[in-house]
Amino acid sequence: MPFELKPYIAPDFTREDLRLAPEAALVPAPKDGVAPENYHALSIFPEYFKIGGSWLMAEESRMDCVPVYENGKVWVREFRHLKKGDLVICGRTEDGRDGIYVHAHGFDGEGRLQETFAFRQNHSRETSFSRDYDEIYELLKHERDHGHILWVMGPAFAFDHDARDAFSKIIEAGYAHSVLAGNALATHDLEGAYLGTALGQDIYTQRNHPNGHYNHLDTINRVRLYGSVSEFIKAEGIDNGIIYTCEKCGVPYVLGGSIRDDGPLPPVFGDVYQAQDAMRDRVRQATTVICMATMLHSIAVGNMTPSFRVLPDGTVREVYFYCVDVSEFTINKLSDRGSLSSRGIVTNVQDFIVNVAKGLGL
Repeated sequence: MPFELKPYIAPDFTREDLRLAPEAALVPAPKDGVAPENYHALSIFPEYFKIGGSWLMAEESRMDCVPVYENGKVWVREFRHLKKGDLVICGRTEDGRDGIYVHAHGFDGEGRLQETFAFRQNHSRETSFSRDYDEIYELLKHERDHGHILWVMGPAFAFDHDARDAFSKIIEAGYAHSVLAGNALATHDLEGAYLGTALGQDIYTQRNHPNGHYNHLDTINRVRLYGSVSEFIKAEGIDNGIIYTCEKCGVPYVLGGSIRDDGPLPPVFGDVYQAQDAMRDRVRQATTVICMATMLHSIAVGNMTPSFRVLPDGTVREVYFYCVDVSEFTINKLSDRGSLSSRGIVTNVQDFIVNVAKGLGL
């Protein structure tokens, strides 16, 4: 069956408790980067605030940020972006009694029958993911033309020839609108295109090359010599790989740096907060997020991604969030950090992406 979005059921603000709810408290921020006492921290769910007699939604919500009322609209700000005097919404309840309403079940509809006691309700290495794959194929076909598909990638893909090729086909076919990764994914992917290795190991045969431990450093150094990835690709005649295909197809990618990075490559954000802002600019557009084999990036993006998106025409739709990893720990860790809407698939991500490409007919 063709994919259909779940309808969003908005809160009933004619309910007596919400109709009679008080106005939300607006308190000026005491100084730059500091919220007032009793500030309200946002969740992943749609949230509404009663201001001037109307319930206003925080449209670009982000967990662990604060709502600010400005020019008739509720804006969402990280603490570090607060300015002295910003009108921060305060209150710690979520049921309307403080003029704050968290709408956690807007996409539930009738819901599914849940038994109080049942085996295998959580996804684990023993779970069958056949239906999940089928849903992903249909979801991606829908989102290619009607949404924004954001992929969050660890370096595992760069170590396998078939995985690099599969994801390149996914990009070329229009199933990737943005990519978030780190220095390692881009470095080893470019190393694979430049020298045929990842960390000195052949990406097809897995054999180590003599002095291969220099290969990723040589790749970084060469890119830095040319000053940019695009100039490196042009000068060295690079014609394959994930980063090459992103450049060729105009798919934006954000590379967030880490303490242990080599080099790094020129486009890598060395300042963690600049990286966070650049990543959030992409997350703001995302309607489907698929995180693969990167615990820290997955948790970071999970914390940035609300369960919903408000489209330009005002429609509220669900955001689909998948976490794919060979380790159950990573998937559970993501849920533990508050990303309750994420769906986990426990599998080798290289096999996963090859299967997704095949399922899309690529």
